[in-house]
Amino acid sequence: MTPAPPAADRVYMHVKQAVLDRRYEGGTLLTEGELALAVGVSRTPVREALLKLEMEGLLKLYPKKGALVLAVSAQEIADVVETRLLVEEFAVRRAVPAPPALIARLEELLEEQKRRAEAGDLAEVAVTDRCFHAEIVKHAGNQILARLYDQLRDRQLRMGVAVMQSQPDRIAKNITEHAEILERIREGDVEGAAACVRLHLSWVKDLVRGDER
Repeated sequence: MTPAPPAADRVYMHVKQAVLDRRYEGGTLLTEGELALAVGVSRTPVREALLKLEMEGLLKLYPKKGALVLAVSAQEIADVVETRLLVEEFAVRRAVPAPPALIARLEELLEEQKRRAEAGDLAEVAVTDRCFHAEIVKHAGNQILARLYDQLRDRQLRMGVAVMQSQPDRIAKNITEHAEILERIREGDVEGAAACVRLHLSWVKDLVRGDER
């Protein structure tokens, strides 16, 4: 029988997942008492978990009040997209010509994303979306770059759910654009694949500029 995770870990995962899939939206104030009751633990592991989440930039702690879920700013979105463009365009150029294993995995993830979208599971759509891009980065053959990309994971998931909630039409468009990226990779078209990646991410930059005006 697998032992239960430590209490602080349970609180950490409960809060983090709720922030990432926006059950706890930006601006929500979380109290130690409420979280202790929700997870079924004492307040001590709650404090430990909240401190860790503050270090990760998801919360801001206020003594005797609780923890405020930080909203995603337009600047943060712009910074993440800029980093993704640099990493993903480089990665897709390195990944082509692609081995059969990469193509098969991308096909599998694309079908999974379609199933999750049909079920209306936005959190899992965001996960499979992120996995699709991460698989390409992994096959670029640069472990340092892959680790850098992994550091964007939480921000990508949180932003992905937020965008899909505000612009539901992007779900189908993302799937279509993923299919186009996959087709260029399958064809061995380096420049075409890189162009598809740029197009796929450029709309987010346009959205941010619109928000800032």
